[in-house]
This record gives sequence, C-alpha cells and structure tokens, in this order.
Amino acid sequence: MMRRNKAQHKMSLFGKIFGGKKQEPPTNPQDAIQKLRETEEMLMKKQDFLEKKVTDEKANAVKYGTKNKRLALQALNRKRQFEKQLNHIDGVLNTIEFQREALENASTNAEVLNVMGQASKALKTAHNNMDIDQVHDLMEDIAEQQEVANEIAEAISNPVGFNTGIDEDDLMRELEELEQEELDKQLLDANPAPVSLPDAPRVALPSVPSRPAKVAATADKDLEDLESWANA
Repeated sequence: MMRRNKAQHKMSLFGKIFGGKKQEPPTNPQDAIQKLRETEEMLMKKQDFLEKKVTDEKANAVKYGTKNKRLALQALNRKRQFEKQLNHIDGVLNTIEFQREALENASTNAEVLNVMGQASKALKTAHNNMDIDQVHDLMEDIAEQQEVANEIAEAISNPVGFNTGIDEDDLMRELEELEQEELDKQLLDANPAPVSLPDAPRVALPSVPSRPAKVAATADKDLEDLESWANA
C-alpha cells in the first residue's frame, strides 16, 4: 500500500514537472460543422480524381485488349482498386453528411433554447415589479372612472333650463291648425273651379252649294266607263 502511494506520488510529481496530458477544450459546434464541410469538399475532389482514373484505366484495358494481356490486366486491376477506394469514400461521405446534419440540428436547437431561455428571463424580470392584486385593483379603478366619465357625458348631452316655459297644449293647437290648412289646400287642388264656355252662335251657317248637274253627269259617265273597262 505504501509502495503504491509512493508510485502515485512520483507519477504526480513527474506530471507537474514535465507536464501531463492536458484535456482539450470542448469543440465549438460551428467549428466542428465547418471542419466536416471542409472534409466533405476534400473527399469529393478526391472522388472526382478517382473517377477520372477509373475511366482512364478502363480505356487502357480496351486499348491493350488481347494484344497485350499483361498490360490490359494490370489496367483492369488498377481500375478495380480505384473503384474500391471510391466505394470507401462514398461510405465516408454518407457518415460525414449524417454527422454534419446532426450537429447542425443540435446547434439550431441549442440556439433556439438559448433564445427561449433569455426571453423567459426577460419576461420574469418584467413581471418582478407587478403584483396581480395591484393589477386587479387598477382594472377596477379604470372601470369605475369609465362609468363616471359616461355619466358626465350623459349629463352634458342633456342640458337643463333650455325648454322652460313651453306650453305643449298651445303647440298642439298650432300644429292642428297647420294640418287643417294643408288638408283644405289639398281639397281645393283636387276639385278645380268649372270653366265657362261661350254661347253657341245664333246666326245660321251658310249651306254648302250643290254640285252643278253637268259636273255630276260627267263624273257618272267616267265611272261607268271605268266599270265597263274593268269587266271587259
């Protein structure tokens, strides 16, 4: 037991003298997201490079063909190696994308919670100087003063003393007389006075002269000729 304590004491002493392993400070989520994006960009560039190499090696295999099987097989082997690296990069990119999206969501949630916490504290500070009983008393005072204001307004809108000394019976008689005058006027307009016509003249009117006999005979002759022509 004593030996173990001495050994731990020596290790602690060496750590103080030479410096032990320090704990790294926690990484800022935004910094981690930025590093993940940079890694994604780097891997995508490497992916483009490998895809070009795959295309080139495939073209070499076709070019050598059966003329030079050794070079053609080497080209195909390199193509498969590049394709294997591409598959590995695809998996890594999927993992990084998932981790980045999770960090972005966590960072957004943390920011939202931070803002909500600040808003809650501000609301609590605003309510510190408020008492619910005082609020109710204030609202009752406001309602009471509103009733007083309404009564004052109603009293002002109905002034006293302006109608003193008015005889309503006298006013009613005057109104009946006016109505009677209007009725008489309407009756006169409905039955106008008769219009007198002048007397008929007593002198005999001149008689219409009869047609001469010669003219009447000529007219009868023409009529007979017209009838005979129509019956022909």
